[in-house]
Amino acid sequence: MTTVLKFGGSSVATIEQIQAISDYLQKRVATGEKLVVVVSAMGKTTDSLLSLAKQITDRPMIRELDRLLAVGEEQTISLLSIALNSRGVPAISLTGQQAGIDTMGIHTKSKIKAIRKEVLHEKLRQYDVLIVAGFQGVNEAGDVTTLGRGGSDTTAVALAAVLSQRCEIYTDVAGVYTTDPRIHPAAKRLDTVSYDEMMEMSALGSKVMEMRSVELAKKYDVNIFVGKTLSSEGGTWIMDTAQAMEQKAVTSVSVVKNVLSVSIKHIPHTAAGVADIFERLSERHVNIDMISQTAFDGEVFLSFTCPLDEETFLEEALAELTATLPQIKIDRHTEHAKISVVGIGMRDATGVASELFATFREMGISFYQVTTSEISISYTIQEQDVEAAVAAIAARFNL
Repeated sequence: MTTVLKFGGSSVATIEQIQAISDYLQKRVATGEKLVVVVSAMGKTTDSLLSLAKQITDRPMIRELDRLLAVGEEQTISLLSIALNSRGVPAISLTGQQAGIDTMGIHTKSKIKAIRKEVLHEKLRQYDVLIVAGFQGVNEAGDVTTLGRGGSDTTAVALAAVLSQRCEIYTDVAGVYTTDPRIHPAAKRLDTVSYDEMMEMSALGSKVMEMRSVELAKKYDVNIFVGKTLSSEGGTWIMDTAQAMEQKAVTSVSVVKNVLSVSIKHIPHTAAGVADIFERLSERHVNIDMISQTAFDGEVFLSFTCPLDEETFLEEALAELTATLPQIKIDRHTEHAKISVVGIGMRDATGVASELFATFREMGISFYQVTTSEISISYTIQEQDVEAAVAAIAARFNL
């Protein structure tokens, strides 16, 4: 039996933690398992490497930045391999290139194109444990590339897909919760969650899993277990909807803080007027999220949100816009948050929106924008109301 495991940066932050993980892996190998172990950089290593580059320039060449960032994972795989071999466990460390991970796309945001599984099978014949650097691969030019945020999760799921095995993700939390326990300490751990719900939760602010990795798991039917490193606590299985034990109307509440809300009035009611706004925002790489539009009497009222840390780029785009359309009026709100409820059961349930509106009314919480998908409803509210809103929604839907 072969299993793919992934350990996040907080799980391998010290030599003591690497030694403890080695003891754990040794016990699993002793039962006859073969293991493919994906690891992240130790602790805050990636941030430290980025800081070094920025001490030289604010705009490092992205090819060289990828080469630099790859060092973090390569340090971890070497140390873990040393620890395992010192225990008599046949193990080998592999960079993304050595593991046969081919990538495509731009540096720092590459995607996995293919994994040469014959490389993995050959190494598994020779070793009990393959320790693979997450977050990286090699492109057609032979350059090291990185996969962006959550890239180690994507590496692990992709390897599990190629090997037709399950994937175990170990981190500093004991699974997926109904909401962030740091915001709502009474949050409950979910035993199972569907791929669709987990993707929606990730897109709406949950930090447990990177959305691309869950998309990949759904595509190749890879069951993912998320648990706390070296803990006896149960975790959460991410799996197909049909396998999930329960399909409640609302499964979780996700929160994104530091949201910038923008409203623009007096836009000419033409396709060109609205298109021009979003073209200018796109040129500045502003990440637009919630969008709503109302047209009345020849004018358009437009609202949208973006991350607060993109305010500088937003202001550049809006300055150009007001020069072109001097009649428009722009309002900004910088102390907003997005709160989203997610549940696969919303596809068949009715009245969820009504209950949410009632909850906000009872709590006296104002909301400024609402968007929906098939399995989620999102609101922008004042950031100061987040904790109260989450607690009220959790109580209403027994989360």
